[in-house]
Amino acid sequence: MRILVLGGTGFLGSHLVDALLARGHEPTLFNRGQTNPQRFPGVTTIHGERDPQIGAGLTGLRERSWDAVVDTSGYVSRIVKASAEMLAPVVGLYVFISSRSAYQTAADIGADESAPLATLEDPTTETVTGETYGGLKALCEQAAQAAMPGRVANIRAGLIAGPGDPTDRFTYWPVRIARGGEVLAPGDPNGPVQFIDARDLAAFLVAVVERGLHGAFNAFGPAEPMSMSSMLEACKRGAAGSDATLTWVDQKFLLSQNVKPWSELPLWIPDSPADAGFMRSSNAKAVAQGLAFRPVEETARDTLAWFAAQPDAATHAWKAGLTPDREQSILEAWHTLETKKAET
Repeated sequence: MRILVLGGTGFLGSHLVDALLARGHEPTLFNRGQTNPQRFPGVTTIHGERDPQIGAGLTGLRERSWDAVVDTSGYVSRIVKASAEMLAPVVGLYVFISSRSAYQTAADIGADESAPLATLEDPTTETVTGETYGGLKALCEQAAQAAMPGRVANIRAGLIAGPGDPTDRFTYWPVRIARGGEVLAPGDPNGPVQFIDARDLAAFLVAVVERGLHGAFNAFGPAEPMSMSSMLEACKRGAAGSDATLTWVDQKFLLSQNVKPWSELPLWIPDSPADAGFMRSSNAKAVAQGLAFRPVEETARDTLAWFAAQPDAATHAWKAGLTPDREQSILEAWHTLETKKAET
């Protein structure tokens, strides 16, 4: 099949192109040529801008046709609308990479794809922030559907992990555990976690294209409920030889130390009614259509190997996770508190 990938050389995009090539498909990439431009030297690449108001915009896509398009780089509805409307006459299926954040609420445990989507007070905004991201993704979904009714698959992914992750949100954990010693583990050991290896997501995207699936799919794992404790132990198995020990620090204390959930301690969200379903959403629909997951220890091992091979591994400027000094400071304060409790 001839597949157009909007993006294709970033994190998820690279894994997607690898998966397409492995299945014998013929990908074409459309991007600005700024991220990893030599990543796929043998693959047809068209340079241009997603925003039709910048330079030549989408003109490089004219007078061509594909069986499907996978949009890995859409964040603003106006821009998704432009590409979807241009491609509607010449593409059979539009696969849009959306987000778990596109839902209106994270309060409902077990929510599936029928849950209401987020809305924005100002639907014309094009500023992507933590507050607008989900609503913008929902508007992008709607823009694609309006341009290609009945021919859109909206893939609502959660946190994406694995080799090449530019966010550090999962990478922090296997790297920290591989470093060994006392590791600050957040909140309730039984607290749920949901995420997906980029390679598993890429394989599902290929299946969606090959089977011509449409509609919305929650694309995150694991297949069975997983706790934070199980995830961290899997990271330890993936970091062969690590002597790491986990010290569980309760959420009330972490919040009193002004620890930022999700960013300073990735995959940790404090237990609250508003977020009760954030890591407990249903992925049954996607699993029924072939979404499958590799063991977490494999994701951890491969992420470690990729990270160690980076030229800046020793001096890496982390985008997520606690610095060693801050982690040590919090652990010391926690142990002091626990000692005082034991003495009273």
